[in-house]
Amino acid sequence: MTPMAAIAGARLAHRDTPGRLVLLDHPLFKFGGLAMGVGELFGDKMKSAPDRTVLLGLLARVMSAGIAGSALAPRGREKLGAGLAVATAVPMAYLTLSGRKKAMAEIGQTKSGLIEDALIVAAGAAVVAWAVRGRR
Repeated sequence: MTPMAAIAGARLAHRDTPGRLVLLDHPLFKFGGLAMGVGELFGDKMKSAPDRTVLLGLLARVMSAGIAGSALAPRGREKLGAGLAVATAVPMAYLTLSGRKKAMAEIGQTKSGLIEDALIVAAGAAVVAWAVRGRR
């Protein structure tokens, strides 16, 4: 949910994305996107949280990445942006899960989760900030 939360944050800061996301112009979806991103950050720390590679986790990742990739792509290249984002998000789910499991064994679930979240939120914010730079 980080991509959607980052885009919602940009929209709340009155920044436009290159691609059009009509739903994120509505306050309910802006705040909902932020809430989902925050909820994921907290939910990920629970011992009962499923791996990100389960079917529903991957489906959510595909949808979120596709929407974000489309929104951040230059106009007319939204399908390519969505495809590239999905093609990146799915393999990264497996790579980051592997890294997270190794980190959990060494420093624990909460610490490894906080470090991972800080990196992901910073990367997501940087990508969205780069894509919306100069747009109002």
